[in-house]
Amino acid sequence: MKNVRPSSRDAILEAAFQLFNERPTASLGDIAERAGVGRATLHRHFSSRDQLMVALAHSANTELNEAIEKVTTDATSYTDALRLTLTAIVPLANRQWFLASETVDTDPTIKAAYQADREQLLALISSARNEGTFADDVPALWIAQSYENLIYAAWSMVRDDEFTASQAADLAWRTLTTGLNGARK
Repeated sequence: MKNVRPSSRDAILEAAFQLFNERPTASLGDIAERAGVGRATLHRHFSSRDQLMVALAHSANTELNEAIEKVTTDATSYTDALRLTLTAIVPLANRQWFLASETVDTDPTIKAAYQADREQLLALISSARNEGTFADDVPALWIAQSYENLIYAAWSMVRDDEFTASQAADLAWRTLTTGLNGARK
């Protein structure tokens, strides 16, 4: 079987994901070295750190959407789809973590993708509310923000090796749906 080397662009993106998660201040030279390409090659694909960050954000968003699509295909309800979405997102923390501190959402294409994802989340929350998962008097925006913050908390715990991705996702879901009072839903 022939061993296929990834394209220079893909190698750069993968190296950037790895390095920025290890060291968010890594230089483009560090990334080129990790990718096994010269700086000139890196700059042919990405003329600046900002341009590379936008490409990483697009790649990460695509990975998230593909993971979500895969796990929610057989969801039995909107609530189940929301839970499965959370369980698909948390294991991708190592691909997403450093992007939380980058200002890539100023790019119009990233901003549009984030807005579309947010609208899908709000629609999913509204449908789950109709199933009785959430109280009618809690605004969908509050639930969405709580959901996203619980994902961030889960990522933090996984990053710090406090919990496995599965444990963190389960705790985030439990907190979202039953709070911290010990009652299970």
